[in-house]
Amino acid sequence: MTQIIRRDNLPDTDKTSGVILYVGSRLPALSETFVYREMLGLRSLGRPTLAASLHTPRRLGTDPALAALAAETFVIYSFANLLKLPKALLRHPRQLVIATGEAFRADHPSLRSRCKHIVQAGMGIVAAHELRGRHIGHVHAHMANAPTMVALYIARTLEVPFSFTGHAADLFVERAALAFKLQHTSFVACISRWHRDFYRSIVPLDARRLPLVRCSVAIPDAVREERKIIVVVARLIPKKGIDLLIRAFAATEALSGWTLQMLGDGPERAGLERRAQELEVRDRVEFFGARSHAECLDAIACAGIVALPCRTASNGDKDGIPVVLMEAMAAARALIAGDLPAIRELIDDGETGLLVPPDDEVRLGAALAQLASDPALRVRLGAAARSKVATEFSDQINWQRLTAALDLARANPLAGSTT
Repeated sequence: MTQIIRRDNLPDTDKTSGVILYVGSRLPALSETFVYREMLGLRSLGRPTLAASLHTPRRLGTDPALAALAAETFVIYSFANLLKLPKALLRHPRQLVIATGEAFRADHPSLRSRCKHIVQAGMGIVAAHELRGRHIGHVHAHMANAPTMVALYIARTLEVPFSFTGHAADLFVERAALAFKLQHTSFVACISRWHRDFYRSIVPLDARRLPLVRCSVAIPDAVREERKIIVVVARLIPKKGIDLLIRAFAATEALSGWTLQMLGDGPERAGLERRAQELEVRDRVEFFGARSHAECLDAIACAGIVALPCRTASNGDKDGIPVVLMEAMAAARALIAGDLPAIRELIDDGETGLLVPPDDEVRLGAALAQLASDPALRVRLGAAARSKVATEFSDQINWQRLTAALDLARANPLAGSTT
């Protein structure tokens, strides 16, 4: 279990080097394990971190480490901070004036988005005012939308470097002022080479501002015995392709004797349950709802197949590299995933897993049948997958990449990251 470090008990050396402030929409959140695990990973390397959440964290189950992290999280969008906003703006009037001008020059999609920019800047200023004295030396945000904008103004007000990690919907559906954020960041942690090229298509940043820092996973010590279960760990939303999976599962004769387990919740759950009932496989499709990270890892470790037939949703939303795919590979599980650009960096089709074209029910069914009927193939793919994750997507490799980027930002703060 990872120790939670209290800010008021930091050694003087850590206070001098500076605390890394992490900003998220809800931090910690069960659906974003990669954020709080990264925070706790930095702590394990002796880098003190502090969590700031735009919204109050939701109930997090029984994990004591997460409960402790949530208890120390600074909530930015709070009534108390709204009351303190006038005082903070009086202390930093120039910041608000600059932010207002930037809101109307930045690459926003609408007037509403420009107004949000001003509000987010104001909340960043008041958060910085309240966090002064916490020895913050760097501000890092996860999600390139609201958390990154608030983080930018926290960092600017505290006069420290700022960086962020972008993922999926925050870049493709809820994108706002991304070019502005890229211009003002010390660096962007790129979760894939595809993401790095995507950022460069918007702002031509040099290589040192675009380090490759994967969302990473722990590598289990042992590989467990598989069972005839197909496991899905995902939010039940259109881009995950779960409706396609249920249809393919029902139509594939080779899956007789297999069950399909769904760990996760979301707006599509009721419709998916109805679909399973209509296809007469409801007795073999189990919906467990949201589960803790430990429970998800346990389900993955026993799976015969892990499937996530990702696709691009009608609103343009699509996955980057889902962490659950890495976790399945680390556990040496046979894997089927949707063939999306960033996912190709993780899965080599036919070598470390199987890729299927998005929305292709026939190809998905064929991949399921191939794995279900060939235990030796499942073992071979799983072993190769585990080896690849260990060499490129493991915690230690990517936490070290992140610390190197943080150190470079501290040593060479870029123009534009502060004022």
